[in-house]
Amino acid sequence: MSELISITTPLREFKGHEGFVTAIAVFPDKRWMVTGSWDNMLRLWDLKTGVMLKQMEGHRNLVLALAVSRDGQLIASGDRDGDIIVWHGETGESLTKIKAHSNQISSLDLSPDGTVLATSGYDDRIIKLWNTKILGQRGDPIAIECRDVHCVRYSPSGELLAIATDKNIQIYNTATRKCITSLNAHKYNFLLAWMPDGTRLLAGGSGSDPTIREWDATTWKQVGDPWTGHLNHISAIAIHPAGTLVASASHDKHVRLWRLSDRRTVATFKPSSTQFCITFSVDGNHILSGGENQMISEWTTPQGFHPKACFPITRARDACIDGHLSTAEELLTQDINTDDNNHTSYAHRSFVMARQNNWDHAIQDAIKSISIQPSLTGYISKGIALCGKGRVPDARAAFDVASMYTDKDSQILHFLLLIKVIALFNADQHDEANMLLKELAAGCPNTDALACDVVQAYLRVQLGIKALDGARHEETADHFAAVLNSSAFSSSSPIHFMYEDLVVVREYTPEILFITESLVQLFGWDIKSLWFTANQKRCDALLQAGKLQDAVRSYRYMMGNIDETTKASCLQWFNGKSPVPFTEKCSALSLTSGDAAFAASDYDRAIALYSAVIELNSASDAVFANRSKAKLAKMLWEDALLDAQKVTELNPSSHVGYQLTHAALRGAQRYDEAIKAFKIMLSKLDNSPEVQTQELLRQYVCPSEAEAAIQRAVWIELEYAPLRLLNTSTGLPCDRAAQINAFKMSAEYKELLSITTKHSDLQMGRIKEMVAIYFRCVMLSHRWEEKEALLHDIQDRDVRELNGPDGMAKLQSFCKVARDAGYRWAWMDTCCIDKKSNTELQESVNSMFVWYRHSALTIVYLCDVLPSSPPGALSRSVWNKRGWTFQEFLAPKVVIFYRKDWSLYLDDRSPNHKESPAIMKELEDATGIDAQTLVAFRPGMSGAREKLQWASKRVTTVQEDVAYSLFGIFGITLPVIYGEKKHNALGRLLQEIVARSGDISALDWIGEPSEFNSCLPAHITSYAALPCTLSPLSEDHIHTQVFSLRQTVAADLALKFYNQLEQLRAPRFSNCRLHLPCISFRVTEVRRRRGLAQETPITYGIKAEGLHDLLVTTEEALVQFSRAKPIRRTFLLVRPWDRHLLGVPDFAEQSDFADDTESIGDWTEPGSPMDYSEELPGDSPVEEEPGSPALQLMVRLGQPFDAFLLAQQRIGEYKRIASDYNIVAQVKDIASVDNMDVDTIEILSHSSSNFSSVIMHQPRTCKKLVIRVARVTDKWKHPCKDC
Repeated sequence: MSELISITTPLREFKGHEGFVTAIAVFPDKRWMVTGSWDNMLRLWDLKTGVMLKQMEGHRNLVLALAVSRDGQLIASGDRDGDIIVWHGETGESLTKIKAHSNQISSLDLSPDGTVLATSGYDDRIIKLWNTKILGQRGDPIAIECRDVHCVRYSPSGELLAIATDKNIQIYNTATRKCITSLNAHKYNFLLAWMPDGTRLLAGGSGSDPTIREWDATTWKQVGDPWTGHLNHISAIAIHPAGTLVASASHDKHVRLWRLSDRRTVATFKPSSTQFCITFSVDGNHILSGGENQMISEWTTPQGFHPKACFPITRARDACIDGHLSTAEELLTQDINTDDNNHTSYAHRSFVMARQNNWDHAIQDAIKSISIQPSLTGYISKGIALCGKGRVPDARAAFDVASMYTDKDSQILHFLLLIKVIALFNADQHDEANMLLKELAAGCPNTDALACDVVQAYLRVQLGIKALDGARHEETADHFAAVLNSSAFSSSSPIHFMYEDLVVVREYTPEILFITESLVQLFGWDIKSLWFTANQKRCDALLQAGKLQDAVRSYRYMMGNIDETTKASCLQWFNGKSPVPFTEKCSALSLTSGDAAFAASDYDRAIALYSAVIELNSASDAVFANRSKAKLAKMLWEDALLDAQKVTELNPSSHVGYQLTHAALRGAQRYDEAIKAFKIMLSKLDNSPEVQTQELLRQYVCPSEAEAAIQRAVWIELEYAPLRLLNTSTGLPCDRAAQINAFKMSAEYKELLSITTKHSDLQMGRIKEMVAIYFRCVMLSHRWEEKEALLHDIQDRDVRELNGPDGMAKLQSFCKVARDAGYRWAWMDTCCIDKKSNTELQESVNSMFVWYRHSALTIVYLCDVLPSSPPGALSRSVWNKRGWTFQEFLAPKVVIFYRKDWSLYLDDRSPNHKESPAIMKELEDATGIDAQTLVAFRPGMSGAREKLQWASKRVTTVQEDVAYSLFGIFGITLPVIYGEKKHNALGRLLQEIVARSGDISALDWIGEPSEFNSCLPAHITSYAALPCTLSPLSEDHIHTQVFSLRQTVAADLALKFYNQLEQLRAPRFSNCRLHLPCISFRVTEVRRRRGLAQETPITYGIKAEGLHDLLVTTEEALVQFSRAKPIRRTFLLVRPWDRHLLGVPDFAEQSDFADDTESIGDWTEPGSPMDYSEELPGDSPVEEEPGSPALQLMVRLGQPFDAFLLAQQRIGEYKRIASDYNIVAQVKDIASVDNMDVDTIEILSHSSSNFSSVIMHQPRTCKKLVIRVARVTDKWKHPCKDC
């Protein structure tokens, strides 16, 4: 229509509400209408009489939204308080009331099947889904990123949910609840409406953009320009049931009717006030709107927007449609005889003649009709008749003339062209017909696309039948596939329902009904059987073409979409009396192909083919078993279980069903049931007399064997785990028994038990892996604060529920962080050690390094590092100065630092802060230990002196912990004796280091001597100074000195001296006895340097045989003597023997790989006498001159060295004099080998009563070390003449 229709007066008005009408919906049976208002009520109306049937009370505030299910059984309404009421559709009684949202309901919608209700709150930014059957919430809400949600609408298929927000339009997949796209439409998106076929989505905007926008639901691209016309906020949108018209209401007090084909306004309605809601009647003939005037207005939908009735409904037409052509011919002849100038009757009789292939008579009637009065109907009948006669050019001309009588109505013209397509096709002009149809489909409005699809489908069916008759099966299958994939046969398309009830089509799609019935009248098409014909023929063609899966799919589709009556006739065809019926042949082929697909791991195809066999009623227990196996491979546990149970039902004596049941239950994590099924399976195997079955039985293990294997793995895992742990899930402290019991009650244990079914499983690492994952533990490293949670504070209590000291909050936060990171177990030293148990305390202290080493994660809590602290705070933290935290950082492989508020240090979210360059740089600067060592630290004796230097900066609250905290660093296990004092604890540690490693670098210290042993320091801080190191000799210097010594030293004397040193055993410290191999020099003079009498420390000048004079500064007061004034006691300067001087490995290095008792003769280093250098091909080995190693040794001995000053207590007993500085001594004449005595000095722990004769000042009484000299040289020289 070219002119805009304007309507100001409604057909009628429904009055009764006492507030604005805000919501309206009609029932699908056309009888009733329900409305909602600001008067807090719903009202039910009879649409035929206009009488209000029921006033529905229940809301306490304004009703803002409502919806009616497609079956009319449910009504849902929402109000301003956020309440939802679900009502019975027949009685109007309230079924339930739900507090759905915290604020007003902005929108709601029922899914197409009526099972789900979607609701949105105005400002809570969530969509909730409610199960209408149980009237409860369905799953978690959908969180929307926006400020306000204005509208929710299900697509016609229910597969999508559109949500309008102030920000955009979001489209969600209802199955996955995932947002698949978002549309940037209006600035504020208030309204949504789907087209009946779901291909388009319309959205309405606010006052700033009062337009309607159209979106293509296949591409999500906007279609065309926005629809303009409204001047203010759009308040409602409704779509005509046929999908051809759109009605919209606006705050501009206008209701507009739009034609969807060109998006133009074709009519306006002018109610007396703003309308808030609008809808079409079920038949589309009326528009209902409500608003501020507190009533519902009914408007008549203007006519003239549908195809004209070219073929009026008459008895002759009905007879023609029903196939009673002779009756139709008789009735039309009667009409002609009654009125010889009735051109319509001649044209219609022409159609009947054409149906009967009486082309000459058809042409005569068509020409007669046109001669009486040229018309659309006359020329159509002529074109059809001429095509049937084979006069195609003349037929084209007739159709061209017919177009002049369409009144330029696009829909009538479209109908005419469809008739032309069919007529040309029937005249074997297939290419021309298909080209015209293709162009027509591309250029026609959406409302006509379905008609094109129906015609296209019918034509393809005819082509398919011809191809099938010609045994062209591939071509046939393609034709029928195209037919069934056409939208003409979509389950959501109205044409589909026409097959079952033409009345439905007449109500909802009058254009499609008109065209369809006209095609039946004109060409005798059997539209209803078209769908069945396509399916049946396609099944045959696909089967004959070898496309088995497609054939089964076609059969399944057909049987699933027909009624019982039709299904019975189909079964007669599928199970007919042919030699091999379709179902039988299809079953056999499906089974064979399914087995092949399963063998090729194509499980989806296998499942589909096995399902086809089952659906064809040809399934045995083996088929169900195979399908269950395929579903297991796809991890479809519940589906596999159903098939497994069917196997058991069909063959209860077989073990197979229970075997599959066990696998499915295990996959579904129903482990108790899985174990039960496994036991039944074993009993079935055990009871079977078949030899093959008995062989199978021997592959399996009984549950008790699996339990034993798991238990062994648990004990191995717990060997390196703390004795007590905190269960982060329950908050309870657990001892070892409780840990194991928790594991046995866990799903992990049951899963492990259920999967350990065969002997091969016992050998696999799966058990160890799962056990390790379950017992993963998080350790805490922290600085003890004033009040910490202790074991007795939390014993048998849930730490999450406790209140107490600050330490309790620390414990709770630690457990939460561990739990949130996915760890079940946590350990904190304050409350996970029973300090009253000496046994547990001993094991805990000695195992702590190992526990941290094997932890999955160590969390470091920095109580003095605030969130606002700048980088570098870690290096200044008190945590870096504590004794225990030293090993707590070195031991673990994965460490994460947290600040005082339990936020990540430096906001570093990497999984391991030991891999963070910034953090490791801070620790390197703070500790003086290079980052690589901090990351890859290995415990043991190697580098003992360096490790002691690292520890020298650490302090502990309990004095013995200075030593105990280093046990793990050196890999030492010693008794823990709190109360023994620091001297003894540190002494025992150092003694063990020397005893086990033979490394005397632990004796390299400066400071106060220990009461435990004078060779050991009293404090760990004595190791703070770097060890004494001297510059190495260059090779050139050594060669020069060796050449010189050859001139002055007898080679045999040098070699003899070399052999004496080589025979020395490693230094060792055992049972308070230090066996120290050394080169000793007798002191000949001790003389105090000038200074104040009371000055300390005191510096002495020392002279010794064979050494340069030197100075020694000490706190001790020594007796002065000289050669002129000798004393009875002896002083020695000794050089502790270092095997590196020989060019062989250090004993400390050897101790890391071998026991002390092993010979060192097998160890070699480059340049040593035992070094057998690798020979290169073609080279001769380089021979050293005789005596070279011995002379090289003498050169090295001539260099300065770090000496110990020993003072005799009794005969052969010595004590080390502690010096404030390293005593650096040097041999005068390296050639004077006879002045160097090679000794092994045995050091005893002894209280000396005569010590005052040597040491004049002794401030304390304690156990003293004495030294007994055991000669190993061949030349005996008494250190004093009184001996």
